[in-house]
Amino acid sequence: KSLAMPSLGTVAVLSAELAAGRTTSRRLVDLALSRCTDPTGEGPRAFMKVYREAALAEAEASDRLRALGVVRSPVEGIPISVKDLFDVSGDVTLAGSVALASNPPAAADAIAVARLRAAGAIIVGRTATVEFAFGGVGINPHYGTPRNPYDRAGGGRVPGGSSAGAAVSVADGCCAMGLGSDTRGSVRIPSALCGVTGFKPTQRRVPRDGCFPLSYTLDSVGPLASSVACCAVYDAILSAEGPAAAARPPQPLPADRMQLLVPQGYLLEGLDAATAAAFERTLMLLRNAGATVVLRDAPCLTTANNLYAGGGFSAPEAFHLHRSILEKHRDKYDPRVADRIAAGRGFPADDYIQLGLDRAQAISGAEELMRGFDAMLYPTCPIIAPTLEEASGEGYVGINLTLLRNTGLANMLDGCAVSLPCQVEGQAPVGLTVAGMGGRDA
Repeated sequence: KSLAMPSLGTVAVLSAELAAGRTTSRRLVDLALSRCTDPTGEGPRAFMKVYREAALAEAEASDRLRALGVVRSPVEGIPISVKDLFDVSGDVTLAGSVALASNPPAAADAIAVARLRAAGAIIVGRTATVEFAFGGVGINPHYGTPRNPYDRAGGGRVPGGSSAGAAVSVADGCCAMGLGSDTRGSVRIPSALCGVTGFKPTQRRVPRDGCFPLSYTLDSVGPLASSVACCAVYDAILSAEGPAAAARPPQPLPADRMQLLVPQGYLLEGLDAATAAAFERTLMLLRNAGATVVLRDAPCLTTANNLYAGGGFSAPEAFHLHRSILEKHRDKYDPRVADRIAAGRGFPADDYIQLGLDRAQAISGAEELMRGFDAMLYPTCPIIAPTLEEASGEGYVGINLTLLRNTGLANMLDGCAVSLPCQVEGQAPVGLTVAGMGGRDA
């Protein structure tokens, strides 16, 4: 049921092809650009802007450096995309909105963008986002919504959000990695719904300077790519945990040494048939491979999730950020976004302080729950991607909350989590979350 173009490839494959001289950065970028602009694909909706001239110039420079023996990192010469929340020098950062169109251009790249560029990555364009990254469905009425790679012939399904264009750009082979942001699942939801891999790091791991914020407390920066190994390489560069040239995925833990927790409770409630079947099949495969999989009640995780009631951190923090913009340009906002931001008006200061204290307690409870386990497992989203029709009108609010439900846990716990595809090939994409506590990223 997929009409997506073939993946561009993994970092390992592309890096090896470049090293062996079987391809060049110029060829890879030419292919990526052709897909970005192909009117029969989703590139024109996945990208808000394509950097054709700059990308070609940087690709040619990368090839010349490689010919001289200079390879800055494993991602040297490989095309990537950047979500339209990140500053790119010389461009206005629109954040998926028309309300910021009169803002001055960015004077410098965001730190995450600068680190990728310094590692030799080639930025082919800026990708679509839910306006101001405030939503998990992926719809943007201003610039259009890229269709999910699954079931395009059936009328189209939502890509998930807010990093909608990032996921579609990877799934459609427009790039090897899409740089995204994640406040309550904005990297992992579109990854799960579109059948790619997405990693949300511990918040402090990657600097957020130059990334338009949604929630100062919950925002994090992470990659969407074709595999966990790809995400690990890009994360190593983004976090600057060592020289970019030494960026490598960590050695995998053998299955028979894995201690895995499957928390019982809300994370497994209300799963649709496809998601439940894919998740159970995955648990069976892990057990058959020798992993220890433990099912355990986890009321502390329900307590953590309940901290989102009333808007959580995002409502007051987003309103603080948008107050002056809303006063001048509310008519330019997507009403679904404006209403959620405005709900943060008048959030009591004592409630906000209590929220921080309660979060600290929730993190302590989850740390105790996870003692002795390598990771916890749960479905990234309770449902497969809804159709665009289902997510329109009155159905939007319920679908948005459903998609955000499971992913928000890692943000509230200041943890790390990767979503990777776990469906049988040819079926609707389903994401498996492998999550850990803060600082356990590697």
